[in-house]
Amino acid sequence: MTNAEARERVAKLRMVIDEYRYQYHVLDALEISEAALDALKHELKGLEDEYPDLITADSPTQRVAGVALEKFSKITHASPMLSIEDVFSFDELQEWENRVKKVGGDDVLDYYAMVKVDGLAISLVYENGVLVSAATRGDGAIGEDVTQNIRTIESIPLRLRPLPLTKGESEGVGDRGGLTNRVEIRGEVYMPKSGFAELNRSQESQGLEPFANPRNVSAGSIRQLDPSIAASRPLAFFAWRLQEGIEVQTQNEGIATLKQLGFVTPPGQHCRTLDDVRTFFDRLGSDREALDFWIDGVVIRVNDTRSFARLGVVGKTPRGIVAWKFPPEESTTTVLSVDWFVGRTGALTPVATVKATFIAGTTVTHATLHNADEIERLGLKIGDTVILTKAGDIIPKITKVLDQLRTGKEKSIDVPTKCPMCGADVIRRSGEVALVCSNPQCFAIEREHLLHAARAFAIDGLGDKVIEKLFNAQIIRIPPDLFALTIDDLKDLEGFGDVSAKKLIEEIARRKTINLDQFIIALGIRHVGAETAFALSLAFGSIDALVAASMIDLMNVPDVGEIVARSIVEFFQTEYGKSVLAAYRSVGVVIESAKAVKRVLDGKTFVLTGAMEAMGRDEAKERIRLLGGGVSGSVSKKTSYVVAGEAAGSKLADAQKLGVPVLSEAEFLAMIRDV
Repeated sequence: MTNAEARERVAKLRMVIDEYRYQYHVLDALEISEAALDALKHELKGLEDEYPDLITADSPTQRVAGVALEKFSKITHASPMLSIEDVFSFDELQEWENRVKKVGGDDVLDYYAMVKVDGLAISLVYENGVLVSAATRGDGAIGEDVTQNIRTIESIPLRLRPLPLTKGESEGVGDRGGLTNRVEIRGEVYMPKSGFAELNRSQESQGLEPFANPRNVSAGSIRQLDPSIAASRPLAFFAWRLQEGIEVQTQNEGIATLKQLGFVTPPGQHCRTLDDVRTFFDRLGSDREALDFWIDGVVIRVNDTRSFARLGVVGKTPRGIVAWKFPPEESTTTVLSVDWFVGRTGALTPVATVKATFIAGTTVTHATLHNADEIERLGLKIGDTVILTKAGDIIPKITKVLDQLRTGKEKSIDVPTKCPMCGADVIRRSGEVALVCSNPQCFAIEREHLLHAARAFAIDGLGDKVIEKLFNAQIIRIPPDLFALTIDDLKDLEGFGDVSAKKLIEEIARRKTINLDQFIIALGIRHVGAETAFALSLAFGSIDALVAASMIDLMNVPDVGEIVARSIVEFFQTEYGKSVLAAYRSVGVVIESAKAVKRVLDGKTFVLTGAMEAMGRDEAKERIRLLGGGVSGSVSKKTSYVVAGEAAGSKLADAQKLGVPVLSEAEFLAMIRDV
C-alpha cells in the first residue's frame, strides 16, 4: 500500500469509526456489532503505526469516545476516564509487555487480570462515606450526572462500609476507618443475562418489542430523566478500580479494599506472569457462557500502583493497562473475488474469497453468499470492505457492506449464465431463488452426490480428496459404486498402498448395513433432510413402501407438504433414482427397517446444549426421534424443551430469554425412562 492509498484509507476509516462511535456512545443505537467496530479501529491503529505521519490529533485512536448529552447536568472528572488499548492475541499481549518493560524496567513484576464486562463505565464519588455523585464517562473529561438513577441499583452502596483501621489511626478520624475524605470508585453498570431475559419476557407480555442488546438497554436505563425507569430495570454494578481517596499499593489490594467497602467486584486474579494471564483468559473463554453477565475479554494491568502511575499515558491510553479481547464472532475484511460452486442439487452457490481475518478463533479466507439475490440485496462488489459474521460452527457469511469506504475501484460481480463446471445453461426453477445447472449429468452434481452418500453411510476414510480421486479416475460414478470397489481399484491411486487400500475396503464392507432413515438421506432427494427422513422411515417402515407411496400417502406424514412429497415421487420416477436403488441392491447393501416406536413425545421439539454424562448427544437425539419427538439446532418460541447438560452454551441463554422450559440431564432421563 502506498502512502497516498494509506492516507485515503485512513481518512475513510476515521469518518466511519466516528459515525459508529457516535451511535454507540451518544445514541446507544449501534448499527454494527462492537466486534466489527473493534476490527475497524484495529485496522486504523495498524495503519497509523505503519504510517506515523498520518496520525492527527482528531483521530479516533487519539481521543476518548463520546459527547456528554444535554439532558443531564455535567460533571467534570477529577482525573480523565481514559480508554484501553485492545489486543487480539497472545503475541500482541507479549508485544505490549515488551513496550511496558522497556519504559518501566524491573518495576514491572506482576499483573492483575479481570473480566472485561460489557456494560457502561461509571464514576462514583463518596464524601464522608456517603454517595454524592455518579457520572458517565462522557467524553472522558466531562460526563453526565446520573446520580439519581445510580442510587436505584442495589449493588451500589449508598454508604461505604468502614475499613479496618491501620496502625496509628483513630476511629472516625483515619482516612481508612472513618472515610472522611473524598473517595472515587470506578466500575461498570451492566444487566445480568437472567435479568435481561426476564425483562424481555415482561416486554413481550405487554405486547412490546423485546430489547435486542443488554448493553444498550443498560445505558438507556441510566440515561433516563425519570429514576423510576432505572429502578424498574434489573441493573447491577461491578467496581473495578479505587481511583482516589484510599491509598493502596497494588490493584490486587485495591480489589480487596473495594470488597471491604461493600462493592461487588468482577472475577479477577493476581497473575505473576503472562502465562498466568493466558491460563486465566483460556479458562474464562471456556466458561463465559455459564456466567450470568456478558464479557468480551480480559483486562490486564500492571499490579503495582506506583509503577502503573510512572508508566504514564500514551495519547489517551494508560501504558500500563490493556484489554485482551476474545476472538470476535464478527470482523471486517475485504472481498478479493467471488467464485460459483455447484452442489449435489445443481444449485450454484457464490463463495467470496476475502482477505484473511481472525474471527471466532480461526483464520477465515472464504465466506458464503448463498445466492445471486443475496449479492443484490447486499449491493456487494469485489473490493468492498464488509462485515463478516461467524457464530458457533456456522460457515462465515457476509452480513453488511461498508460502502462508505469505497474508492471507486470496486467491480461488479458477474452472475453466470452457464454452469462453471460443465458449461450447460443455468436456469432458475419456478418459485426458487437458486440458480441451477440444467444438466442432470453435470460431473459436479455427480461428485457431490458421492460425497453426500459417503457421509450418510459414515464411511471413515472416504473424505473429499479420496472421492475426488476416484471420481476423476472414473472408477466410481454413482454412490453404489463405492460398495463395488476392490483393493486393485485403490492401490494404484496416489496416497494408497496395499495396506491402506485393504483397510478402506474393509471399512466400506462394514458399512453395507444402514438404517432406513440414513439410507433415505444417502439418496440425496431434494428437500429431504434428517428430520424428514426419520419421519418417512417411521411412517413407511421400508424403502419399498416409500417407493410405492403416492402424493397423498406422503402428505399424511407430519411435516411433509406438497413440495416435499412431489420431490420424493419425482425422484423415484427418474431413471437416476431407479438405477441407484437397483445398484444398491446389486452390491449387497442391507437397509434395516425402522424401529417400532412409542410416540410419547409426539409434537414436541427438543434442543440439546452442553455435555451429557449418561449418553452422547447423538444417542439422545435418536431416543427423542424414536419416541416421536423432533430435534432442532436452534431455540425458538416453538421449542418445547431445552436439555441443558454440563457447560451449556448460548442456547441456554436463548431459552431463558424466550421462556422455553429447561430440563437438566436428570429431568430429561426421567422423562424418557421406561419408555
